[in-house]
Amino acid sequence: MSTRWRIVVFVGGLLATALGMLLWLHPPPVAPIRIGVLHSLSGTMAVSERPLVDAVRLAVEEINAAGGLLGRPVEIHLADGRSDNAAFAAEAERLVAHEKVSALFACWTSACRTAVKPVVELHGALMFYPLQYEGLEQSPAIYYTGSAPNQQIIPGTRWAMDTLGKRVYLVGSDYIFPRTANLLVRDLVEANQGAVLAERYRPLGDPDFGAIVAEIRGLKPDVILNTINGDSNVHFFRALKDAGLGTVPVMSFSVAEAELKAIGPAAFHPHHFAVWSYFQSLPGEDNRRFVAAFKQRYGADRVTSDPTESAYVGVRLWAQAVRDAGTAAPEQVNHAMHHQSMAAPSGLVAVDRTTHHLWKQVRIGRARADGQFDIVWTSGEALRPQPFPDYRSPAEWEAMVRQLSGGRT
Repeated sequence: MSTRWRIVVFVGGLLATALGMLLWLHPPPVAPIRIGVLHSLSGTMAVSERPLVDAVRLAVEEINAAGGLLGRPVEIHLADGRSDNAAFAAEAERLVAHEKVSALFACWTSACRTAVKPVVELHGALMFYPLQYEGLEQSPAIYYTGSAPNQQIIPGTRWAMDTLGKRVYLVGSDYIFPRTANLLVRDLVEANQGAVLAERYRPLGDPDFGAIVAEIRGLKPDVILNTINGDSNVHFFRALKDAGLGTVPVMSFSVAEAELKAIGPAAFHPHHFAVWSYFQSLPGEDNRRFVAAFKQRYGADRVTSDPTESAYVGVRLWAQAVRDAGTAAPEQVNHAMHHQSMAAPSGLVAVDRTTHHLWKQVRIGRARADGQFDIVWTSGEALRPQPFPDYRSPAEWEAMVRQLSGGRT
């Protein structure tokens, strides 16, 4: 070998060594695993949905602090659904089809979920929905980490009728969840020889409950079953308080700690109950750690709730599935999700592979003036999810929902 080539080889070796050292000292950035977070940051649902974004962010920060997933950090791509179903669908399309997120954590109302559902199914994406809801749905692309009807609406209604009385008044926001939930409620009332005195709805965000409260005063129900969502709950409870109806029991299906805090002590209703799987006041070390971490991250005055816990649990279950699958690809993660369970702040939860819902406990709480709930009843064990109550076939339920919606979302 000539002297010239010896020099070339020597210099090349030095450069390769230097480059190796440089890469060792300063490795190239690892591509993150991107997830989409789609909730209302504005509009009537923002008061309820902003805490869900915070719960997802907390879970992601904890995952990244522990080294990320598969050696990669998790990166949030946040979008505002603006309390508008069309905006939710458009943002879901952008996140899934263009941003190529590995999973989507999205929605509060059933109306926005039904708007997003065809988007994720079309693109073979993976979505986590954190809310209790009316059921009558399951999708191969969606994991429902909130409660199914047999884990909330049905036991809550039965308890209310057994404990508070069988003459019930139904009030809700005018969209698919309250109207469909009240199909179930009416079945239960009829089966237990009760009476629905009236069934009334107001638009999401509506502040006017004067006529409804006047009707409640005249009908004198044993209990009000409340499916109002968003900041309209503040106006409803203030109207009850102003009318001197603070002794009429209310069972709420969409009022948690954040909403109770928004209602405030001035409109506090001393006979207000709510049914969820999780309450901030639950004992146990897993919940203590969750509440402490949430408050440390977002402020001592912040509260957790069932939807925030479900949003947090959804991220944690997804992360476990990513590790088990060895990839963040939606198809493989979807398969790995079938085998996931965890000790959640609410207790042990497990994925039901047939329905994509979770096994969960049921609890009923009585509201306190400080914005928390005292537990007055619990199922004592996790219940298997049943999105389609078995006294009708899934086809019959789906036909009833189509007829009820009549094009309404």
